[in-house]
Amino acid sequence: MASHIPLQKRATRLLPFALGAGFFFWGLVYFAWPHLDALRPSPPPGPHHRPHPSSAHFVPVLPDSIPGPPPDPKWAARADAVRDAFLHAHKGYMDYAYPNDELLPLTEGFVNNFNGWSITLVDGLDTMWIMGLHDEFYDTVPILANMTFALPEKSFAAFFETVIRHLGGMLSAYALSGEPILLARADDLATKLLPAFHTRSGFPKYAVNTITGEIRPGWTGSAVLWAEALSCQLEYKYLAHLTGRRQYFDTVEKSMDIMRDADITEGQFPTKWHVETGKPMNQHFSVGAFADSAHEYLLKQWLLTAKSEQKALDLYMRASSSIIKELLFLSATRNLLYVTDTTDGRPSHTFEHLSCFLPGLLALGAHTLPLPERERTLHAWAAEGLAHTCWVTYADQASGLGPDEVIMKAMPRSAENPRAGRWLAHVERWEEAGRPGDVPPGLREVPRRGKGQRDYTSRKMGYYLRPETVESFYILWRTTGDEKWRERGWAVFEAIERETKTHSGYASLIDVDQSPAPRKNEMPSFFMAETLKYLYLLFTDKEIIPLDRWVFNTEAHPLPIFEWSDWEKEQYGI
Repeated sequence: MASHIPLQKRATRLLPFALGAGFFFWGLVYFAWPHLDALRPSPPPGPHHRPHPSSAHFVPVLPDSIPGPPPDPKWAARADAVRDAFLHAHKGYMDYAYPNDELLPLTEGFVNNFNGWSITLVDGLDTMWIMGLHDEFYDTVPILANMTFALPEKSFAAFFETVIRHLGGMLSAYALSGEPILLARADDLATKLLPAFHTRSGFPKYAVNTITGEIRPGWTGSAVLWAEALSCQLEYKYLAHLTGRRQYFDTVEKSMDIMRDADITEGQFPTKWHVETGKPMNQHFSVGAFADSAHEYLLKQWLLTAKSEQKALDLYMRASSSIIKELLFLSATRNLLYVTDTTDGRPSHTFEHLSCFLPGLLALGAHTLPLPERERTLHAWAAEGLAHTCWVTYADQASGLGPDEVIMKAMPRSAENPRAGRWLAHVERWEEAGRPGDVPPGLREVPRRGKGQRDYTSRKMGYYLRPETVESFYILWRTTGDEKWRERGWAVFEAIERETKTHSGYASLIDVDQSPAPRKNEMPSFFMAETLKYLYLLFTDKEIIPLDRWVFNTEAHPLPIFEWSDWEKEQYGI
């Protein structure tokens, strides 16, 4: 694949848009210039110049030009197979679903479940660039350039999903390619979403109308989920840095201040908070669906801003320490290490596929945090053991793909051993015994098991093309160099090809313990934004997105690490 698009070809493609943009610009200057100051928050005074992407300061990420040794033919072929899978899904979407949101891969229809703003294209745009699919990328740019992000009067955009998918997707594609229209569209959308924060606490409301600014709650009523409140900071802070708009930073930092000052047990941040008072509404501590990405964004804010925001680091350390102490358990038979949730300190022993992001996060933390050696080792052990369990839940199934939710068979508790099964207690006893076998509890390889022989029961049997397991495989491979994570990722991809591929795309599964598995008529946009992207990066020898220079948002959109300038640190109190 060519490492660039010829200028003549690009110019031809973008000519209609360029002419329209020119007429629009001069009309704006003539009619609206006197009123523009009232439309947006003003950048603070000071040297807030950002180099224009087309200047010599900006170097787009061109995967084909990244230096390195010749690729291993085996892994190059596997990366090509993932690229082909992306192209198959992209073609099916364009043939049967565009300009709607998502493809229905069994009936070759479509569904609009994310505002009708072509979410599959927006979410997959940076994957196109990373895979070197520049034809598809530049065919998509004019589509985004003409988006208005308008909604009918009584329709609402879900704030959290729109931020991580649409806003994150455009910002990442801009950061990789330098196409300025993508930054302009991201800036427009970010401003239209700001009314979601018009609450007494400063937490975002569930949904907002991008035209009227009206906001409304979601299914949780007066509660905001911890994941929703703490998963917008990466996107808005990066945009604040690019544009100089202080309002972006100040608005999303309010949630961080609430967390810093919250009266909670150690680092056990509850999953529900009152959207108006800013107070906790339960004692549910989890890394699952209600909380997952919030844990990510604590560490990743610190990394994104060149390790400068101590508040984010402190919050991550509090939360991760409590996860290791309170949420990690060993199963009763194969001693599988798993993470669960607790309510008032009582574990449910539910293990979610969504929680399989955690081993990657812990591995990233062990690789980057200024930890004492003992804590670094614990984080690294936990990462490997949890990732192994995620893999086992795949390998156990007839389809080779993991169920969405299982209930683990826990070790029995007793008066003599009230913390039975908690991983940290087993590690401490193993260390006191002189580390027999040299393999910590929960990290030992175990045999696969069929139905009726497993140390868990499946509660939700579906596989929804989710990325969390292969995301962790990718980060573990990059941080440890252990090739077993690549081989396991290839086994997952082979199962995806075998079980989920349809004439027009890929379909979720209803029951993973059958093969062929019955399919569900959906292809979520995160399959192209996350699952295929992480698999491609896992099989690519070149480090296209180095972890010391980029940070992935929770939708796998990479954003470049940056340093706050002196005036920004002063303005934002960093």
